[in-house]
Amino acid sequence: MKKLAAIVLTSVLTMTAHAQQELEDRASAIAERAIEYLRTQQHDAGGWSVRDEGPNFPAVTGLVVTGMLLDPEINAGDQDVGEGLGYILSFRQPDGGIYDRVLASYNTAICLSALTLARDELPEAEESVEPAVKFLRQLQWGADQTVQGALSDEAQPVARTHPFYGGVGYGSHSRPDNSNLNFWLQALQDAGVPGDDPAVQRALVFLERTQMNGATNPMPYAEGSTQGGFIYSVGTSGNETDIGESKGATIEETLSDGSTASRLRAYGSMTYAGFKSFAYAGLDRSDPRVLAARKWIAQNYTLEENPGVGTDGYYYYLMVFGRALNTWGEKVVSVQEEDMMLRRDWAEDLIDTLESLQQTDGSFRVVDDRWMESDPVLITAYSLIALQEAREHLETR
Repeated sequence: MKKLAAIVLTSVLTMTAHAQQELEDRASAIAERAIEYLRTQQHDAGGWSVRDEGPNFPAVTGLVVTGMLLDPEINAGDQDVGEGLGYILSFRQPDGGIYDRVLASYNTAICLSALTLARDELPEAEESVEPAVKFLRQLQWGADQTVQGALSDEAQPVARTHPFYGGVGYGSHSRPDNSNLNFWLQALQDAGVPGDDPAVQRALVFLERTQMNGATNPMPYAEGSTQGGFIYSVGTSGNETDIGESKGATIEETLSDGSTASRLRAYGSMTYAGFKSFAYAGLDRSDPRVLAARKWIAQNYTLEENPGVGTDGYYYYLMVFGRALNTWGEKVVSVQEEDMMLRRDWAEDLIDTLESLQQTDGSFRVVDDRWMESDPVLITAYSLIALQEAREHLETR
């Protein structure tokens, strides 16, 4: 019966042309409603989630503009998009960054990704790309790090042996993390920086140290671990550099030698972010680090929550889920259920999930308030980007 069930599920994945068109139409309708909602939320200044008292986070506008420009029906000539791009550009700093006093890496990276989508149509966007790339390079922990003064907390010069090497962070905790590294690598990729660039290869060192895979990760907290997924960081602060940090707490794990021990729990959003970053860095599908991440995904596939942390960061998770699987060109995802492997149409699953979460006004239902996800504009932007990744996948399969 189990074998028969797998065969039946596989056959369902062979979609007819009619079913394909119906799915594309549903996805288009979700995107249209989300975009119309976002248009109603635009501030007179041209941005989204604008705070009159400041400091502002142009990254939120960057996410909105990215989601809109990924739509096949919208370009930089759209009035609302144009005003959003103008708002982003108003935060350009003499150092090349795009930020308002705080979170320089986070804001610059997300805004840069948005601007690259308009660079062919808007000269000001094109002019901002290389300075922003140069600025972001300075914010990576490594021997060549050069940022000084007010931004010195963003990164510091360290040797390759240091746990922070290759990472990128917010600055406020004096340590790098995988979320910032995810946006940073996305921005460099969008700007055309190749995977063999030294900065990208340095990032691989940090990624390896945050993957719970004892076979390739030399950090003590990963010893013997066979999870394959990713945690948040190598440490909780600048004073604790090699104890690891996960938003998913710990689990009792059976290690590679058969013994059991408490280990940091890998979780969904950081695993898909790391998996996507491996693709950008040019790792082969047969690379043991890639295979380990695929194993975790197979064992933890779900769109009901951010696996490992529940509803925390749920919409962020949906975004990196879509980005990662589309980046790798996955047609289906192998999913382990008990003692058999099934195949899931991830794009259809994602569209179904987003459709169920969308409200009548086009926004998406708040399910948690952690990490700013009580902001309907932010979670609608995340959702729109996730949806556009699924739509792009549908066009190529």
